[in-house]
Amino acid sequence: MTTTRQKTAYGAKGLIGLLTPQANTTVEPEFAILCPADVAFITARMVSNKDGMEARLLDYAETVEATSAQFANAPINALAMGVTGPSYLIGQAAEDDLVEHIAGARGLPLITTARAVCDALALLEARSITLLSPYPESLTAKSAEYWASRGFAVHEIVQLQTDGDSFHPIYAMPADAATAALGAVKNNGTDAIVMLGTGMPTLAPLAACADWDGPPVLSSLFCLAWRAVAAASGREPDRADLARWMSAAHWRRALAD
Repeated sequence: MTTTRQKTAYGAKGLIGLLTPQANTTVEPEFAILCPADVAFITARMVSNKDGMEARLLDYAETVEATSAQFANAPINALAMGVTGPSYLIGQAAEDDLVEHIAGARGLPLITTARAVCDALALLEARSITLLSPYPESLTAKSAEYWASRGFAVHEIVQLQTDGDSFHPIYAMPADAATAALGAVKNNGTDAIVMLGTGMPTLAPLAACADWDGPPVLSSLFCLAWRAVAAASGREPDRADLARWMSAAHWRRALAD
């Protein structure tokens, strides 16, 4: 799909409309670190007054079109859905239908986080994956079912500790929350390791693994940014492009700063 590309403020050649959960404090700062200088993003918040995480996640999926209307006539080139849970709950077929519907209704590609992870895993030719999950066990189980439906064998699941006393158990996790778990699964024979959730900070451990001798390491938000930047730039991503992102070459300094 091609969309008209206009330069926006500060000369950006691609503009992403980023949809992020109402209380998420991780998506925007990590997107700012990951996006190259010629791609910008603006944000709309997905909101829900439902009680319980899974009920809110389902609300987000049902209101994508209405939420994206917040962008009005901004010259965005791609929509990026900065949350993974809805994909697990509605399933593969409904997720694909949602992407197709938004393409028809708004004339824009909708990049879901889960499908972005699948795109990266496909380019890496990974079939067996290890999951590092900050989710409650019920959502972790639904996540495993989703990846299996997409053709990936879940080799191992590591349930990460979260802080139940914070404003949000996932969004308040420290930047290195997944570091120890990565070391523990480095030699478990998996094809790739995926850190789940767009709310868990993952860029520090990703940068630390850029040069290691273990399997490729991805995170949900990293894959979303990579895939959305390609879409907003009018490119189909390839393995060389993914490898450049995984090397942290263009974003390591921004992370350090």
